[in-house]
Amino acid sequence: MTDSNDRPLAVFDLDNTLADTAHRQHFLERKPRDWDGFFAAAPHDPPLAEGVALARESAQECEVRYLTGRPERCRRDTLDWLAAHGLPEGRVHMRRNDDRRPARRTKLETLRRLARTHEIRVLVDDDELVCEDAERAGFTVVRARWSAPSAALKVAQEREGRT
Repeated sequence: MTDSNDRPLAVFDLDNTLADTAHRQHFLERKPRDWDGFFAAAPHDPPLAEGVALARESAQECEVRYLTGRPERCRRDTLDWLAAHGLPEGRVHMRRNDDRRPARRTKLETLRRLARTHEIRVLVDDDELVCEDAERAGFTVVRARWSAPSAALKVAQEREGRT
């Protein structure tokens, strides 16, 4: 059920959709993975022009929301990064610090919860498994294919539930 006063939602992932994480991938390629280093470097992510442009364009008709696998402890850095790069204001949905479920499960759970009260116009995400599950659940998806894929990040999202 949607509230007729609410604008539809455009939901955007962050890492490798709006933020280029290439400079911090090396933290995930070592054993053990350096999660503190990986997330500490996030404020230095360059923006991905294609994703930023799509978010700004979407804000003309939709309320923008951000749906990330980043843990809650990264909230301040994430909000500062969004503001510094001129992204539309919008609520940021993050995983609990202790939540290690795959991104496709946590994100789909959040999408379904949002869909109970809002029309979701689009999900924009780079994670193929998230995109496939969201489409199967009936959501419209735009695959963010404008960044270089990272095998280490893919494993982290699916197996380790870290981002």
